[in-house]
Amino acid sequence: MLTTACGGGDDDGGSGSDSAAREARGPFTFVTGKDNSGTMPYIEEEWNKLHPDEKVTIKQQSDSADQQLADLQQHFQSKDANYDVVTVDVVWTAEFAAKGWLVPLKDDFALDQAALLPATVEAATYNGTQYAAPYASDGGLLYYRKDLVEKAPTTWEELISSCEGKTTSGTIKGDKPACYAGQLAKYEGLTVNAAEAINATGGTVVSEDGKSATVNSPEATTGLDFLVNGFKEGYIPKEALGFKETESLNAFSAGQLMYLRNWPYAAAILSGDSSKVADKYGIAPLPGPDGHGASSLGGHSVAISTYSDTQASALDFIKFMQSEEVQRNDLTVGTLAPVLAELYTDPELVKEFTYLPDLLKSIESAVPRPVTPFYPAVTQAIQTNAYAALQGETSTADALKNMAEAIDSAAAGG
Repeated sequence: MLTTACGGGDDDGGSGSDSAAREARGPFTFVTGKDNSGTMPYIEEEWNKLHPDEKVTIKQQSDSADQQLADLQQHFQSKDANYDVVTVDVVWTAEFAAKGWLVPLKDDFALDQAALLPATVEAATYNGTQYAAPYASDGGLLYYRKDLVEKAPTTWEELISSCEGKTTSGTIKGDKPACYAGQLAKYEGLTVNAAEAINATGGTVVSEDGKSATVNSPEATTGLDFLVNGFKEGYIPKEALGFKETESLNAFSAGQLMYLRNWPYAAAILSGDSSKVADKYGIAPLPGPDGHGASSLGGHSVAISTYSDTQASALDFIKFMQSEEVQRNDLTVGTLAPVLAELYTDPELVKEFTYLPDLLKSIESAVPRPVTPFYPAVTQAIQTNAYAALQGETSTADALKNMAEAIDSAAAGG
């Protein structure tokens, strides 16, 4: 019912139903978000060197996930044949698949995914069919000041108590760093942080089939209260209400935070010459109420547009993106989390990237954000109501009640 209400799939099937397009080769375009990791030049050069008659042109979008999504939606709706291969955030898979925008990776387009982390393949699958090829995973991590604490906290209580006497309460403007921050501005990052807190306490946002809200629960209340009480009690600075990834990273890099929740890519920046904590930080799994918490599963896949006229070349390209050479370069150059499981136990890589075992633990225990074809409406409901609670404009209980109502309304309306 939900799939039909939300578009259900393109009746004409796009070019995906055209056998000529499925067999066609030639130059094509790869559309992806802004390359903050610096990995795209290698991908473009290596592919084009090996495939001079099937060269890829990489089109970079902005670094805003919301703008990337809007751009893809616009070009899919216009059936643009020039968007051959696209980067798909793990939370977009359901919507894109339900609307018939992606070529199903089955039958002669099926991929051997046995060497990949199972969670990454699951995130690229919708209704039992794989629609995208995972190439970069992600899991939330805790960055901590190892010069201020002997070991990373494993519970929220340990985190809060370890800040006493070592941090400035309620603000990053002080002689001491503030205690903790994540990405708590009103955008997609808040959905991630709120979902992690809710999942850590056993709460959920939507039902397993994605057809109804489940977020109005005692478990979800306890989870969201960790963030809400942070502002009330001062262990989260008020400035964090404006923190996206970059702002939170800059604060920790400047020595203004004792703890930071962020993604693996932050390690490359925090170890840079401009970082004031380059030799002073460690990385650990996220804490939770009774032990290690629950990371939101992040990451990206690559998928073939049903409107592409060179799908055979596109298929080879997405296989190339999963190759060991590309995966290894993504890690060593951009500190992107690989999807190939064997790289997490590679002795040379673990020696250089000591956090890999913790990252693997984070990804393996990660919980996907709500899987639903209505994801834009669901994440908007989470952001709007969670942010109101963080600001103190509404209670946690009312925020979750309103969140559930907005999610159910979106599902009912398609």
